[in-house]
Amino acid sequence: MSPRSVLFVCLGNICRSPVAEGVFRHALQQRFGAASAAWRVDSAGTSDYHAGQAPDPRSQASALRHGVDISGQRSRAFSTADFEEFDHILVMDSSNHVNVCRLTDNPSHLAKVQLMLDVSFPGENKPVPDPYYGGDHGFEHVYQLLAQASEDWLEQWT
Repeated sequence: MSPRSVLFVCLGNICRSPVAEGVFRHALQQRFGAASAAWRVDSAGTSDYHAGQAPDPRSQASALRHGVDISGQRSRAFSTADFEEFDHILVMDSSNHVNVCRLTDNPSHLAKVQLMLDVSFPGENKPVPDPYYGGDHGFEHVYQLLAQASEDWLEQWT
């Protein structure tokens, strides 16, 4: 396994992308054990609305039901430096994709940006739905989508 780096991006970095980060870390640990430390995994938002805040309590609860603790994460805004820092930038929906790609015209940077669910639903441009204004069921649905996509990305990359 060669070291890789992946950044997960949503709007506020309190619902979808922190769960994606936690789920992906968990999948790495399950698959590679101590060798998972060779990976750099982080999350960010295209806005700074929630900078420094912990993930939404509903995201934390959903992840924790599956043994994934994301309570120590803190929201941060996406930075143009992230294009250099990460091999893969996985965004949650087309709006995030547009907002991230708007920050560069470098073809090698743009090639790093993909929709999170492209690996599980090729060619469908399927978004990870934002559960913020919904109930617990929405957070569980997001968890399940992200867990499957994490496994699918790892299968593709390793």
